[in-house]
Amino acid sequence: MPQTMTLDEKLAIAIKAGELWKAGDTEGFSRTIRKAPMPPYLAKIYKEKIGGEALIKSGRNLSEAEAEFGQGWLSAT
Repeated sequence: MPQTMTLDEKLAIAIKAGELWKAGDTEGFSRTIRKAPMPPYLAKIYKEKIGGEALIKSGRNLSEAEAEFGQGWLSAT
């Protein structure tokens, strides 16, 4: 089962991403923010809108969605 991040770990990512955004480093911002787990409800919506394969290719952290929906949830219809 995937390990979930603590609130402190999520906040640290958000703070770092915010610093990069303020510095005008949009690529660094995007790279950093993808490390934070996508909330399961958003992952489910993204899967419905763009498909499971595109969601995987996005590079987003899907650990919380996997914990909630199970490991094969992206390939399930």
